[in-house]
Amino acid sequence: MSEEKKITPAENGNEFNRRAFFVKLGLGSLSIAAAGTAAFSYQFLSPNVLYEPSPIVNAGRPENYAVDSVTLDVNSGIYLIHAQEGFFALSAICTHLGCLTAWKPELGEHGIIACPCHGSKFYVRDTGKTPGEKIEGPAPKPLPWLQTSLSDEGDLMVDRSKQIDPMKFLRV
Repeated sequence: MSEEKKITPAENGNEFNRRAFFVKLGLGSLSIAAAGTAAFSYQFLSPNVLYEPSPIVNAGRPENYAVDSVTLDVNSGIYLIHAQEGFFALSAICTHLGCLTAWKPELGEHGIIACPCHGSKFYVRDTGKTPGEKIEGPAPKPLPWLQTSLSDEGDLMVDRSKQIDPMKFLRV
């Protein structure tokens, strides 16, 4: 009789024991960690740029604004006011906590600018006070006056990045 030899998995090359499992698990974990490190390194080294809109706002033609009008541009956060003396622009952002204010023509003798969130109120015109000056509320400062100019094409331009001294009107 011939003796049959039994082939074990180790001799066949198909052995998958505990050691091989942990080696493959360790190599897989190291591969995932290396890929994560590479991804975070790339993100860290790539430029992180915020693209902001221009601080200069084209408010249109002066003829579009009636005398003694107050116009709020919600998108740019400015009031463009056409007074008897000329044009001027006020920031529509409350100096208290940065809320967007609202023009309330029905309040006060000549209307006021009011913060709907915290109750600050500001003068606008014809009161003997400086427009933008605080009437009441928690706001620590008046609304800033913004530089207003005419473009070469005759449009009103407001630069939100440049504050000017009050009572400097643009005469058109």
